[in-house]
Amino acid sequence: MRCYDKLLEFKKKFPGTVIWRAKKHCKVIDKHLNPNEELLYVFGGQLNNDVWDVIESGVVAITTERLMVARDFVWPGYKFISITPDLYNDLAIKSGILWGTVEIDTIKETVWVSDISKKAMFEIETIVTTFMEEKKKEYGDKPDFGPKK
Repeated sequence: MRCYDKLLEFKKKFPGTVIWRAKKHCKVIDKHLNPNEELLYVFGGQLNNDVWDVIESGVVAITTERLMVARDFVWPGYKFISITPDLYNDLAIKSGILWGTVEIDTIKETVWVSDISKKAMFEIETIVTTFMEEKKKEYGDKPDFGPKK
């Protein structure tokens, strides 16, 4: 099942989420999927931390290997972020009057997804956290080649 089909499942379950140009954003995810990588879960919203800014839509996909964040620009081009489990720090959920916001903290940056149906917050937190906890266990036994102290 491609990204847009997964996003439609999410939108049907949580119709209060604000996302525009969803097919375009999903095409970016589909383009960056590796040959053996499968989509597990997709959600969308505004890729910012301002619930009143509703022009920066994008999607977040959880695959068998990583988290993917994509936003297709109105003008030519797009933004794509790949978050592997070793770069993931944590996730925060904020629930406001109308919508919720997901904050994904990584070693390199923070990704916000806002204007998501408040009813989706528990499901998103559970799925992302569970996936990352399981995947991080796979990274636990790998040697550290960083600088010695």
